[in-house]
Parts: sequence; C-alpha cells; structure tokens
Amino acid sequence: MDARLDAPAAGLVLVGRRPPLGEYLVEAWHRRQFAITLAGHRLIGSLLQNRLGVLWIVLKPLLTATIYGTIFGLILSGSARPDDWVPYLITGVFIFEFFTGCFGNGARAITGNTKLVQSFGFPRILLPVATVIEQTLRLIPIVILLGVLLLILGVPITWSWLLVVPILAMMAIFNLGVALIVARLTVWARDVQQFIPTINRILFYVSSIFFQVDVVFADHPVLLTIAHLIPTYDYIALVRDAMIVGHPAPLLAIIAAPVWALLAIGFGVVFFWKAEARYGLSD
Repeated sequence: MDARLDAPAAGLVLVGRRPPLGEYLVEAWHRRQFAITLAGHRLIGSLLQNRLGVLWIVLKPLLTATIYGTIFGLILSGSARPDDWVPYLITGVFIFEFFTGCFGNGARAITGNTKLVQSFGFPRILLPVATVIEQTLRLIPIVILLGVLLLILGVPITWSWLLVVPILAMMAIFNLGVALIVARLTVWARDVQQFIPTINRILFYVSSIFFQVDVVFADHPVLLTIAHLIPTYDYIALVRDAMIVGHPAPLLAIIAAPVWALLAIGFGVVFFWKAEARYGLSD
C-alpha cells in the first residue's frame, strides 16, 4: 500500500498542501498571535536601528509634507488649493503614508521571509497580515501628531474626529487586500517590486493631496468621477471630512470606500490562498 494513503490517518499532511479556504482561514485565526508578535518585534527592531527611534516614524511624513508643500505651494495657483491648504496637505500626506507602508512592505512579505517560509509550517497569509499590523502600529503616533498639528493650525476639534478610527480600520482592510495581491505577484516575479515606487508616486499625485479635484476637474465630469473612485483618494477624503471643517467627502467616495475594502480583501485572500502550496518552493 502507498504510504501516502496512510498519511492522513496518521495525522500527517503532505508538504506543500493547500488546505480548503475555510480551514485555511480558521487556522490563520488560531495563529493570529504569531502575526501580532512578529509585527511587534519588527517594529521594535526597526526603531532600535535608528537613533531617533519612534521620532523617525513621525518625522518621515512631516518632512515629506514640508518638502512637497514648499514645492507645490509655489507652483499651484490659489484656485487649486483651499484657504486652509496646510491642514489639507498634511492630512493627505500623513494618511497616504499608511498606504505606501502596507503596499511596499506587503510586496516583500513572502520574498523577504524566505527562511521562515521554508522552515516552518503555518498559513503564509499571516506574513502580509503582520505587515499591515506593523504599519497600523506605526500609524498611531502619526495620527496623534496629525491631530496636534491641526489644533496648532487652528482646526477645531469635534466629535467627528472619532470617525477617523473606523475610517482607518476600513483602510487597513483595503491595504491588507492590496498587500496580499502584491505579495503573491512578487513571488511570481520579483520585478513587480520595481514598479511599486512608480505606482506609489502616481497615486500620490492623483489622490488630491496637493489640490482640490472638485476645483481642478470642475469642467471635466468624467475625470472628476474617476478621481472620486481612486481608493487612496476616498480614504483621504473621508479623514478630511471627519477632521477638517469645510471639506465634505463626495457621496461617491463615501460609497466607494467600503466597496473598495470589501473587493480588495475578498479578491486578495482568495488570490493569495490559491498559491499557498507554492510559497517558498522556488527560492
């Protein structure tokens, strides 16, 4: 009798086996502490490598806002930017930083952990999950700094600021879906990582971080609709709506934001799971 036929009876599983999706997700949930612990260790390790430690987490988006704000502040005309342009700018830059962290690091979730993937048996989905958890932890001081800066700039604090938490939770779901997709694509072709900075830069410019799309595309309804459907724009617009008076999110963005999150996580989980048996085998 073939020994492989007796393996399940003996409690053994075949190497490289892809379990059913439901079983896979249940196992991942049972091992969720692994992702949380891994994310915490990675965050602490990265902070210990820098002399400024946790300060660097908030300095990076602050420097980005300062540099790009100075450049585009001289280029953009007054009609393209709001009167409260500085609060408008820093909110966009700070929230976009959350996406870029999940997108870029998510692409390396599998390829950057080859030894771990090849040495231990666990649902590989936990690696992109750990990446998003780490970036969420990094987001906490960034959001706190954003609130402090808005208060200093004269933006009144309101109860609507509490809506930032569910908005960013929804964005985290979207980011996880994207991280799962690019994690598998990068395993298939490492060249995918070369395109990520370019994609980030394009999204950075089209997500209404520096200018008001409703003003710029006022006479171009098709372009305006496309701009309102860009996922990063949607989440930034919702945060601005919650934190800055006078910048209501368009209805299309309010509708599209949860739809993007559901589509990204649904497709991302299935797309990533289908290649579960192949992760680590070609490295």
